[in-house]
Amino acid sequence: SDDLQAFLDPRIQEMARDGLRVLSFAYRHLTEAESLIDLNKVDREGVELNMTFLGLVGIYDPPRPESLPSVMECYRAGIQVTMLTGDHPATAAAIARQVGILQPEEDGQGDSHYVTLGQPVMTAREFDALSDEEVDALPELPNVIARCSPDTKVKMIQAMHRRNGIVAMTGDGVNDSPSLKFADVGIAMGLSGSDVAKQASEIILTDDNFATIVRAIREGRRIFNNIQRFCCVLVGGNVAELICLLLGLAFRDKLNETVFPLSPVAILVNNLLTGTPPAMALGLEKAWPTIMDEPPRPPTSGLFSWEVQADIVFYGFTIGLLSISNFWLVISGFGDGDMAQHCNKGYSDECNLVFRARGAVFATLTLGILLHAYNCRRIRGPMWNWRMLKRFHENKFLMGGFISGTILCLLCMYVPGLNTEVLKMKGISWEWGIVLITLLVFLIISELYKFGKRRFLKPLTVATEEQVRLQRIWTESTLINSSGGLEK
Repeated sequence: SDDLQAFLDPRIQEMARDGLRVLSFAYRHLTEAESLIDLNKVDREGVELNMTFLGLVGIYDPPRPESLPSVMECYRAGIQVTMLTGDHPATAAAIARQVGILQPEEDGQGDSHYVTLGQPVMTAREFDALSDEEVDALPELPNVIARCSPDTKVKMIQAMHRRNGIVAMTGDGVNDSPSLKFADVGIAMGLSGSDVAKQASEIILTDDNFATIVRAIREGRRIFNNIQRFCCVLVGGNVAELICLLLGLAFRDKLNETVFPLSPVAILVNNLLTGTPPAMALGLEKAWPTIMDEPPRPPTSGLFSWEVQADIVFYGFTIGLLSISNFWLVISGFGDGDMAQHCNKGYSDECNLVFRARGAVFATLTLGILLHAYNCRRIRGPMWNWRMLKRFHENKFLMGGFISGTILCLLCMYVPGLNTEVLKMKGISWEWGIVLITLLVFLIISELYKFGKRRFLKPLTVATEEQVRLQRIWTESTLINSSGGLEK
């Protein structure tokens, strides 16, 4: 009756606001004729009449404890989380507040500790009644839509696409299949998901845990950054060798023949020491603590951004120029400038100066590229200050590659026979002063270059107003949780 409905509605709303899914129970006795009928083939409206109300039951399905931190981590990364559910609007709002999708209810004075998080809860009927133009005119899309239908989910994804959003959709049921297929990334539940949902998705979440998606985003960013570091050190080292060898063509001996700054075998050994080990070690670099503070990259940005290309050219030219300058300093700056003759073929007393110059070039080029690998750990951040030097050992593989590369470099220079007969160079003594000063100059130039990028270049990934707002939500939530709530 209407009186019973009026009596129950406030209680249903109260239970729903507590995050309970409300079930109503009623019964009636079937007549003897009705008991003989297959009720599965009968219209429900003809059976569910004159029933006696028994009561209401509230079912509480609590969110996982990691849901709130995961949603906050999404806001930190500039990622909007939207909840599309079939629950009652009040139930949906309560659950959304528990996991951080909606702000907590305001207190009696109308004050809130949180940044406003967009539109209040909308029902699917309200959202579907809006035209595309009206949806696009909304300042922000609703964060929660209750009583959601499959068409409503597709309409929401279309609205996000019109706002240039990249949409990842999670779902488990057959009715989620259209939205999973229409989203940029469809994510089906592996444990509770239907086969249809899994087939319509690009990703299957094996543990049905939202926190796993956030960890995957973090890991994806780490892998992308590590590939950029890998390319920067590998290609940059090759550019350094190329510059050094090309400029070395200008050095001529008494017969007007080119005197190579490095022998072909020495070039191969240098590639072996400075190419694969540090580059592979950077591929295993752990995620930096601030990786989730960066806003999402534009979908048009590629692996070889203009900054990565500039870094490759700059560091390659710098290491190459410093290396070949040491060749000139040993021969002409501090030596007599005599390049003898036939020094490319073998060692002789006349070629002693040339062979020592090659040793200086080999040491500078090898150690310079190994130090450059540490440079690439941070594209713009300073690397050679005390705070970062204390983290020198964090990447065990990179440190191992640096130490082993340095030891092998010394062995190549000082092992008799190997140095002069195979590598066409000789161990150095006082020239180490030139090498060490050159490496120090390289580190200073690198830090000045990074400082200039931080000072004069705009960030490559600029946060939008929406992303800044989401990060403010994460910041304020973190401050509130760490202090146990703000005092009035």
